Amino acid sequence: MADIIQLLPDHVANQIAAGEVVQRPASVVKELLENAIDANASTIKLIVKDAGKTLIQVIDNGKGMSPTDARLSFERHATSKIKSAEDLFQLNTKGFRGEALASIAAIAHVELKTKQDNEDLGSAIVIEGSEVKSQEVVVTPTGTSLSVKHLFFNIPARRNFLKSNTVELRHIIDEFHRVALAHPSISFSMFSNGSETFNLPESNYRQRIVNIFGTKTNEKLVPVEEETEVLTISGFVGKPEFAKKSRNEQFFFVNDRYIKSAYLNHAINSAFEGLLKDGAQPSYYLNLTVNPQTIDINIHPTKTEIKFDDEHTLYAILRSAVKHSLGQFNIAPVLDFERDANLDTPYSYQQKGAPSVEVDRSFNPFKEDNPKVKTAPNYKKESTASWESLYVGLESKGTKTNTDFSEVHFESEPSNDSFFKNENEVEKKQSTYQLNNKFIISTIKSGMLVIDQHRAHQRVLYEDYLRHITIKEGVSQQLLFPLEIHFSTQEIDLINQLKEDLESTGFVFQSIQEETVQITGVPVNVPESEVSIILEQLISDVENEVPDSNFSATDLLAKSMAKSLAIKTGQTLTNTEQEHLVNRLFACKEPNVSPTNKTTFITMSVDELDKKFM
Repeated sequence: MADIIQLLPDHVANQIAAGEVVQRPASVVKELLENAIDANASTIKLIVKDAGKTLIQVIDNGKGMSPTDARLSFERHATSKIKSAEDLFQLNTKGFRGEALASIAAIAHVELKTKQDNEDLGSAIVIEGSEVKSQEVVVTPTGTSLSVKHLFFNIPARRNFLKSNTVELRHIIDEFHRVALAHPSISFSMFSNGSETFNLPESNYRQRIVNIFGTKTNEKLVPVEEETEVLTISGFVGKPEFAKKSRNEQFFFVNDRYIKSAYLNHAINSAFEGLLKDGAQPSYYLNLTVNPQTIDINIHPTKTEIKFDDEHTLYAILRSAVKHSLGQFNIAPVLDFERDANLDTPYSYQQKGAPSVEVDRSFNPFKEDNPKVKTAPNYKKESTASWESLYVGLESKGTKTNTDFSEVHFESEPSNDSFFKNENEVEKKQSTYQLNNKFIISTIKSGMLVIDQHRAHQRVLYEDYLRHITIKEGVSQQLLFPLEIHFSTQEIDLINQLKEDLESTGFVFQSIQEETVQITGVPVNVPESEVSIILEQLISDVENEVPDSNFSATDLLAKSMAKSLAIKTGQTLTNTEQEHLVNRLFACKEPNVSPTNKTTFITMSVDELDKKFM
């Protein structure tokens, strides 16, 4: 039998490796930004076009590379970071595998320009699909400029899997945030399609957070500081009243590297236990510093997951540190058994004794000469002696109204026969029943209907909002005072894009500024307290393009608002509300499914019920 195992060609192996390293344009942005940081750059500029599909360029003023290093950097497993396996547990740099540039060059057109500080001229290399097209000497500033064009040009199937520009740009901005937050001492700037999106000067950590998420963020932050032999924690958590439903503002950095950890996230949630509304997520921006020997960051291709030696200890320290900060800044109640100087006796009272109370020891309430007791028997004697005075004038009043019975009212007792007379009427009224505050039971000729109230109401609201947006006749109710809501710069851009459709549903915007939205009118039946929640949910849905990129913005808006305002599971409904919901559901065009294509009701026939009792 012939041999069937063979070595893969380099260009095929590089494309396979690229599938692990480069999942979307944001993956390229992450790798290039981290390379610039490893080059000790103090200024980094990111330029993207068409959400990175056409161009991703990172320019830094780092130490640059020699012509030989520039060429070797595109070879697989070529790295200056490690020399032996033991070095994997002493890592203080971002990249170390030497796969990033080789993987990127295998699936894109790459142009590199680099120059070292002690050299007069630099090098320029052009690579297309792992094939070096040219390498020449050029005049270029100190540092490195790397351009990635036409991503996935030779793998059209991968390119077809990319989402819309809005979603891909959202992922790029997320990666930019993570790198910029981890390194506040470096100046970052970002340009998208020729316009400046971010300009982050060198600053401290708090100022960097404010520069990214808006000036309103400053009042939300609660500092967290803890230093132990195992772990050092620094950073901030958000106040509970500003918690959002999205997880966009949750950041863990371990040794200046962004990570994802559901275990440590649970520690934060437990510290906020009892302080957050249902479904709200705490905000946190925490830097954890640990010994590099106690972690393994080489367990995931994107290096966003880390394995810790002692997770339980980290969990306990992190939870207690956050809980202590919330209590220290009067966010949450705490028990502190240490003496508080604020509770000491003031100086002006320290020389004084305890306050004295003077008591009249000779006081006797039963003595005859007590005026309070003396009036009681006299009052009784007078009242009993002159009882005839109570009836004085009664005769004269009675004679005037003796013949006028129009003002006489008789108290009637309820008749018992009403239970039998109105029995049929009661049956007619009670046509629906609510089960566990979740399902509505309604009878039909062949059996019964079981309706999910949350999904059914979603379908009703979805078709209402879709109709209002389409015909642009949304009814609005004016607010007594304008409602002011704060958002980040990127969120404001999305609201501007959706403004026209939002106005069609009934929203009235007074002004939309850099970080503030003023609303003077909202759709009918939308509570004022729900407006910020609706807009936050809408922004989150648009950023993540729920449910799919094939749906229009109008459809997405109607789905998002219906999801936010629909009756929730656990809400008690009156009989009238139940019947109204059932009638409106079956007046819809597609009552069978919710806007997210989930079943709204099921039917159970009498035969099916009979089988249950067999």
